[in-house]
Amino acid sequence: MPFKGLTWDHPRGFTALDRAGRQSGLIAWDRQPLEGFESAPIADLCAAYDLVVLDHPHLGEALAQDCLCPLDEVFDPVALKRFAADSIGPSFRSYEMAGRAWALPLDAASQVMALRPEIADAPLATWAEVSDFARHEGGLALSLAGPHAALSLMSIAASLDDGLDLADGGWLGAALCVEAYEILSDLNAHANPDFGQANPIGLLEAMSSGTGIRICPLVYGYVPYAARPAPRTVLFRNAPRSRIGGRHGSILGGTGIGISRRCTPSDALRDHLAWLMSPGVQTGFIPENDGQPSNRAAWADPDVNAPVRGFYSATAATLEAAALRPRHDGYIAFQTAASAFLREALRTGLPPAAVAGRLADMFAASLPANRRV
Repeated sequence: MPFKGLTWDHPRGFTALDRAGRQSGLIAWDRQPLEGFESAPIADLCAAYDLVVLDHPHLGEALAQDCLCPLDEVFDPVALKRFAADSIGPSFRSYEMAGRAWALPLDAASQVMALRPEIADAPLATWAEVSDFARHEGGLALSLAGPHAALSLMSIAASLDDGLDLADGGWLGAALCVEAYEILSDLNAHANPDFGQANPIGLLEAMSSGTGIRICPLVYGYVPYAARPAPRTVLFRNAPRSRIGGRHGSILGGTGIGISRRCTPSDALRDHLAWLMSPGVQTGFIPENDGQPSNRAAWADPDVNAPVRGFYSATAATLEAAALRPRHDGYIAFQTAASAFLREALRTGLPPAAVAGRLADMFAASLPANRRV
């Protein structure tokens, strides 16, 4: 009987895994909607599946529930070091916690800039340039639905602070949060409000369909949209900076494959997972089957880039510089609540200092009791 796996319902998350699982006869993959992937309790998923595709902010919750198997119980140290060295940016590190690795970073992504081909030559490298374009040319959309309002705020903050990394449970300082929110609020003032409830896939579908959206400065990159034929192509570029030469502001996304505690991994399963992470598969099978590889060499490979109009090479610098989110048990609920609060704050014009103060209080309340000050 094959192992049971759960991934998310988009070709990028499903096609390659499903095809590989069927060919090997090892894994039967189910899928859940993107919203479930972003917010479903990880313990419930691990109770029902042997393999679970997850995002790194779920780690604290998973460790608190003891529902994932550490990778060092499945792979030898040499293999783990190889996976880490091959992965772009902080992809592998995002799944390390409490001194151990808990998922294989099969898929790499971060918030990047999406734009229509007709404005590819517009000066859009900084937030000031994006704001100026939106003010005079229109066609701006923001990714604010679901958890993405908070993620957009954090990405802007990362462009303002070259050293920002929230993986160990910190939050934005008051001055940094105010400055990031002021940029987000300025952009929101010029954004098309009709797409405020659209998730990243919905936004990219709208851009691809010629709805008038010409630029989304922060949206998680999905390579299939770059592969679509004209006029449905969406181009992707590095996320904006706060200043020329500064950091591309982005929060790491992507997905990893975790092994649940209910699973008893076989040698065949271990070899299959290692095969999925191998350079040849990451530069061949994965992108050929709608996937978005995590292997750094794949992102630089001309043959991988050619069919997708340079999607990987045009955004790799953003991946390399991407910041990690907090990962404590309680963060996912904070991310949801903070995004809802930010949408309301943008709608009502709440002062930036009040926004920063409220977010700091919400974050502090989300921490486990033994970590609250």
